[in-house]
Amino acid sequence: MSGPIPSWFWDISGNLSLLNFSSNSLWGQLPNKFKVHFNAFTDLSFNLLEGPIPLPTNQIIILNLSHNNFSGPIPENIGDLSFLSFFSLANNQISGEIPTSIGELQVASVIDLSRNTLTGSIPKSIGNCLYLEVLDLQNNNLSGKIPRSLGQLSDLQTLHLRDNMITGKLPSSFKGLWSLETLDLGYNRLIVKIPQWPGDVFPYLKVLSLRSNAFSGKIPSALLNLTSLKILDLAENQLSGSIPPGMSNLKAMTQEQNIKQDLIYGWVAGVYYEENVIVNTKGQSLEYTRTLSFLTCIDLSGNNFHGEFPHEVTKLAGLVVLNLSRNEISGQIPQSISELHQLASLDLSCNRFSGPIPSSIISMSFLEFLNMS
Repeated sequence: MSGPIPSWFWDISGNLSLLNFSSNSLWGQLPNKFKVHFNAFTDLSFNLLEGPIPLPTNQIIILNLSHNNFSGPIPENIGDLSFLSFFSLANNQISGEIPTSIGELQVASVIDLSRNTLTGSIPKSIGNCLYLEVLDLQNNNLSGKIPRSLGQLSDLQTLHLRDNMITGKLPSSFKGLWSLETLDLGYNRLIVKIPQWPGDVFPYLKVLSLRSNAFSGKIPSALLNLTSLKILDLAENQLSGSIPPGMSNLKAMTQEQNIKQDLIYGWVAGVYYEENVIVNTKGQSLEYTRTLSFLTCIDLSGNNFHGEFPHEVTKLAGLVVLNLSRNEISGQIPQSISELHQLASLDLSCNRFSGPIPSSIISMSFLEFLNMS
């Protein structure tokens, strides 16, 4: 369907409990306030709608306006939607600061404000949304420090703060996020050393991305206690020292990935949040969603690591992407590299390797990208 939603539609009498116009080509603006009582479900995602965000009735449970052209700020009184469980404004042109009233969405399981132009700091009040499973604020212009109050979100499973201007360090209050499966803080301005405690408090963590920050020092050995970890991205920092032994402790990477799992969260009446992770592989940045469960990756590129090739990496038989480029790693590339049967992308460029290319590499039948320049 295309064209604007006709004005008579908003004058319908009675209670409309479900409105789903998603994935069409509807354009135009929505009325300032919905006259229809959308008591449960409003999904207008993946259209061409524009203008300011209207404020629906306070009985609404699902509000999905993602993937449109909405602009202007988030309504200051968004907290009046006290029954809201799923809230997404992702992929719009929303500007201004996140209102503090967002902390009044105390039954929300998903808040997705990603890929907009939001500014200011992350409100401390979000820590009051105790049932939150997903908080996605990536690809905005947010600044300031990560509020300690986020550590109160013990049900949180995926946290995306990637690609903002967030400063400071990883707050120790995050020790309370024991349910976390994805921690994506890449492309910010975080500093100091990576602490030891993430390796001890995140038993379910599958994705850890601290890419393109200003972390320094060594990789903490406790990080290798993350037995559920499938993606480790520490690239483009100021890390140094040798790569610690014990890489084979990353048990989830030792298994070949051949079972598809849909990584979805906050399912409400057929609407859900699908996990997404951007990984640098095969010489480019790729976003993984539905095939994410097949991906295992270690990216330590663009740091100051030295010493020899970490031999224990070759025990990670399920590894798909390995990038150690732009470091100071020396010595020979081991023959055992061929034990990485599922490896599709191998980048060892811009290091100090010497000796021959291992002859065993010809048996790596999955390999699509190889850079030893």
